[in-house]
Amino acid sequence: MNVSIETLSGLERRLTIALPSEDFESEITTRLEKARGQVKIPGFRAGKVPLREVRRRYGPAVRAEVAGEMMQNSFITAVQQESLEPAGSPNLEVVKMDPGIDFEFTATFEVYPNVTLGDFSQIAVKQPVATIEPTDVDEMIDRLLNQDTTYTEVEHAAGDGDRITVDFEGSLDGEKVEAACGEGMAVTLGQKQMIADFETGLRGLSAGESKTFDATFPEDYRATELQGKTVQFTVNAHKVEAAKMPELNAEFFAKYGVETDSEDEFREQVTANMQQEMDSAVRNQLKQQVMDGIASVHEFTVPQALVQREIQVLKDQMMSQFQLPQGGDQTNLPSLPDELFHDQAQKRVLVGLAVNEVISAHEMVADEAVVDARLAEIAAGYGEAEQVINWYKSNPEQLRNIEMGILEDRVVDHILSQSSVTDVACDYKDAISGKAIAPEPELEAEAVDNAIEATDSPDTDDAQKDVEKQDE
Repeated sequence: MNVSIETLSGLERRLTIALPSEDFESEITTRLEKARGQVKIPGFRAGKVPLREVRRRYGPAVRAEVAGEMMQNSFITAVQQESLEPAGSPNLEVVKMDPGIDFEFTATFEVYPNVTLGDFSQIAVKQPVATIEPTDVDEMIDRLLNQDTTYTEVEHAAGDGDRITVDFEGSLDGEKVEAACGEGMAVTLGQKQMIADFETGLRGLSAGESKTFDATFPEDYRATELQGKTVQFTVNAHKVEAAKMPELNAEFFAKYGVETDSEDEFREQVTANMQQEMDSAVRNQLKQQVMDGIASVHEFTVPQALVQREIQVLKDQMMSQFQLPQGGDQTNLPSLPDELFHDQAQKRVLVGLAVNEVISAHEMVADEAVVDARLAEIAAGYGEAEQVINWYKSNPEQLRNIEMGILEDRVVDHILSQSSVTDVACDYKDAISGKAIAPEPELEAEAVDNAIEATDSPDTDDAQKDVEKQDE
């Protein structure tokens, strides 16, 4: 086998591979001989069809089949021989395939780039630092209590804490405003579900009563056409319900996986869950900043085959988000242009290659003990922890994801040890939400488009969800 390499542009390479004619023709003849004993052709006894007739009928198809297989196999041998790392599938094209001459073809493909690691000391990271206060725990417990609150229909007029169900119609200068109309709307007074003037107008209403009142919308209201406008509402009340909040007792605690009758112990568990959720949120924020920093200190050409693959991943994620079919037949679905995802995909590929280089350069591995500890941590939230662990260990792809997550954490720690990290004092809410490290208000408008495209991971769930699933 003769191999020559040509650099086209950037990472693109073209191999020209020539295979001896006798090897190519010999394989074709072998397959035709095998087919000769199997094919049935009118006028010939089974197994007695002349080879020339088999070649006449099936030769072109067998030649193409052998060519395809020999190109694939020879390409693999050639890249190993030349110490090349293809970054995607090759484009194979036949150059010569006629009898009597060497079989020749080209393979065009991209290779992985040589990555020189950047200066991680140039990466600046903000780390939220917060303490969970008793008032934060009070708010969390109030949210849990509100979730379990039940309502009973009553005869008295609606007041704070009551839920009132109404139909309403808003008009501006005598014209009906569709955006200010609703039917069967349940409003819990005092929870600021509606604008302040509207809630004020509902107070004192009883079931079956109607009322007309004016309400002024805030200047920053989400519907721009209503900002600062005073709308006249006509409201019909259907029913008023009084809230019955559950007691803080063993039955309530058990709903959230805490087996105790002590309110102090329940608060301790809630606090621990909030701390765990805050630590996770802060860790995710640090990781995102590190990944953005990696992109900022590296500049190298990335294989477009990998970018195209990442574009498809992003498309599938968007289709999933909107609960649309992924892959397969999407004939009747709107087409998502590649340009919409290109920059984000290119950034993700660049960061991924740099992360892999850090892992390789520092010989990082996901130790079995660390993997087992991570699996135990994941399984802790499920009733049958052993089954969950066994499921991961029996699924190589899922296990690889766990291992890669561990390696990414090690890369993040390695880069943080070299980066400029600034602690940002804040409260629990701002630490969880990411507000503590958000851009300054005057910079937000300029950065918003880039931030939307650059987001690689979903928002962190709040501590309430963690409390709900604890020990289920």
